[in-house]
Amino acid sequence: MAKTAEGPATQTRRVEPGVWASRTAALGPGILMASAAIGGSHLISSTQAGARFGWQLAFVIVVANLLKYPFFRFGPQYTVESGRSLVEGYARKGRGYLWVFFVLATVSSVISTAGVGLLGAVILGFMLPDSWAPGIPALATAMMASAWVLLVAGHYRALDAVTKVIIVTLTLATITATFMAASAGSERVAGFVEPTPWTWATLPFLVALMGWMPAPIEISALNSLWIQAKQKLHPSRAKDVLFDFNVGYATSAVLALFFLSLGALVQYGSGVEVATAGGAYVDQLLQMYGTAIGQWAVPLMAVIAFACMYGTVITVIDGYARACAESLRLLRREPEFSRRSLNLWLSGITGVGLVIVVAMSASLATMLTFAMISAFLTAPVFAWLNFSLVRGEGSLSPGLRYLSYAGLVYLAGFAALFLLDFVGLLG
Repeated sequence: MAKTAEGPATQTRRVEPGVWASRTAALGPGILMASAAIGGSHLISSTQAGARFGWQLAFVIVVANLLKYPFFRFGPQYTVESGRSLVEGYARKGRGYLWVFFVLATVSSVISTAGVGLLGAVILGFMLPDSWAPGIPALATAMMASAWVLLVAGHYRALDAVTKVIIVTLTLATITATFMAASAGSERVAGFVEPTPWTWATLPFLVALMGWMPAPIEISALNSLWIQAKQKLHPSRAKDVLFDFNVGYATSAVLALFFLSLGALVQYGSGVEVATAGGAYVDQLLQMYGTAIGQWAVPLMAVIAFACMYGTVITVIDGYARACAESLRLLRREPEFSRRSLNLWLSGITGVGLVIVVAMSASLATMLTFAMISAFLTAPVFAWLNFSLVRGEGSLSPGLRYLSYAGLVYLAGFAALFLLDFVGLLG
């Protein structure tokens, strides 16, 4: 009996290292999704939320991440349970479902690409001396053209390890800046009156904040394609794949709160007007790091922020191109999409996105707001697609089911509220 009692304990000690090794090996797609999420919603909207309204909108960020969680989780969950991507799942439900996804994803691909591309170009412009800067259109062209070359040549995967280092560096720098700002204490100008975000006039900002928080929901389909590809090369257990997803999702959500805190601690109530035109807020954002850490950190953070956005541009273009190519393949009932088809989508998304960037080069705030609001208005459709797929074919716990219903009501309700206000029926 004594020997039997020792057996399980001995086995447990031997299994534990293997468990963590398998979880570490599964890391990748979830971190990639997080890198795609850290863009306009974090660098701009979250920080502006803190700079304009202090900590009042922290609850909104938490709720947005919580109520969107099931619809992002359904990507890895469905893929590891069925072996199919979400896009293949839409096709199995019916061509109508696939057509809806394909059309919306095609539109979202160029809007999202333009949004992150313009932000990246503005940050690049900040890094260069005024005498060197050729202008946002030229910088955007150079940046997006180089991203296209990497993707078409297939060399972008060499940047994966570097991208992870950049994300970790940005995260640590933001956390450090936030704690240093907190230790220094925040100051309010005399007579400062706290503004309220709970007005009809603020509704577009709230919808934009939630639109890319933590990312557009269709990113879940992109994530499922990345997971499917990795599973073919290095199969992982379902628990390990979900661990990877949860790590990436939690990192993105928590980092959004740190960006909000940075804005609240450094700029809120300081008497400095929050810039909304052009790329002026990029300068204010980077100066926050200088105020909290020291001016020496400003050029370093500019490089890190640009590298982060450059990686986001590559990830977004690649993910949407694969999702659109896969959708078209399934609509045509072909065995697999060709490299030529993928390159055509890479070229089309990059080209159209660049045209939008050039046209909106002087309107960063408008471009980002439009992209975020568009993402939020289409979110109920993508959320329902994912929920209906997993509800019908996957294992869905009662907790996730109820959270999904709450999320659908939240997404549809706010979208309807915004549209009613937009046409002048409210406020």
